[in-house]
Amino acid sequence: MAAAQPLDPGQRQRLLTLATYASVGVALLLIVLKASVWMMSGSVSLLASLIDSLMDAGASIINLLAIRVALKPADRGHRFGHGKAEALAGLAQSAFITGSAVLVLLQGIKRLADPEPLDAAWLGVGVMLFSIAATICLLLLQRHVVKRTQSTAIRADALHYRSDLLMNASIILALILAYYGVARADSIFGIGIAIYIGYGAITIGLTAMQILMDHELPDEVRSNALRLAREVPGVIGVHDLRTRESGQHWFMQVHVELPGDLSLNEAHELGENVRKAIQSGYPQAEVLVHKDPV
Repeated sequence: MAAAQPLDPGQRQRLLTLATYASVGVALLLIVLKASVWMMSGSVSLLASLIDSLMDAGASIINLLAIRVALKPADRGHRFGHGKAEALAGLAQSAFITGSAVLVLLQGIKRLADPEPLDAAWLGVGVMLFSIAATICLLLLQRHVVKRTQSTAIRADALHYRSDLLMNASIILALILAYYGVARADSIFGIGIAIYIGYGAITIGLTAMQILMDHELPDEVRSNALRLAREVPGVIGVHDLRTRESGQHWFMQVHVELPGDLSLNEAHELGENVRKAIQSGYPQAEVLVHKDPV
């Protein structure tokens, strides 16, 4: 949750658009390759990876649409902006990933009871090695974009692609074992991958729900914001800090205790100093300061 350097709207839009289009492009390329090899091999593990890529493409398209909405400036009907569209995209990703996990799990159980020999196993290994290389390149781009924009949608997308690395490596092992006669290895790995995907879906869904329900920012952020406010000269005390997150924006409300004999102008100036002190540490935060006389 480290603060990102402020970006102008144009820079942010270009970075988010680049990340989403790259995600869609990688997913579509892998879909074509995996579908071709799966039809030749019949591997459950490869089917799991194919379905996962289909879900990646769907989720990335949802991300693209959601980010376009989230980038819209605040308007009369949405005074706090449209940032929660990113959390909605994360929730949609969770649903997509859960569906793929259930489908792969059922197929793995079916094939475990009735194992079948695999064809074109080494071609499948080649496709998975290419998938790993493409995924690593995409993750490097997403990491840069998340660091600059703090996008919830891109962060959720990157979480899923990180899990793909482990999944792809396990599929390579499953294909090799199945090729050398371990008949049920492909099914067992497919079931394990389905469970792992399901765990990732729960993680993404819970994160998105916390944002949609205006969950407080992390304790270390809150503690540091209070410290920054207390360090402003003239502030007697600070209390009742409330925080929430909406896309790349944070919202903070805080009560500061000031001497009761200050003039209105002096109290206002001190309140502005508190706001600027907090924003110096968290430039993505919109801070509202309430002054209480002591």
